[in-house]
Amino acid sequence: MKNLILIAMITFLGFSAQAQTKKNKNLKYTVEVNGNCEQCKKRIEKAAFGVPGVKTASWDISTHQLTVILNEEKSSPQDLNAAIAKVGHDTKEVKATDADYENLHSCCKYEREK
Repeated sequence: MKNLILIAMITFLGFSAQAQTKKNKNLKYTVEVNGNCEQCKKRIEKAAFGVPGVKTASWDISTHQLTVILNEEKSSPQDLNAAIAKVGHDTKEVKATDADYENLHSCCKYEREK
């Protein structure tokens, strides 16, 4: 009988913990991404769509805002920022390495913050 009560309590606690960590399947996330041109736009959006769970991605050249809808069960905003930085574009959260930045076409090189 004690074992049955113990199993019931563990099961209940497991379901309670699972409910508290529920992720948003349609998180709208916006982040500033440095870039200059249409070529940057294509590269940034392609990198965003390469992140699992990204449903939409649109980067605005004039405002430098990348807006995505992301399934947090598959990846996080941090994953998205890392993917953008990997293709050479700094975000407010993650800076691209110097090597990744240097791989950008000359028209795509933006003024970097120190």
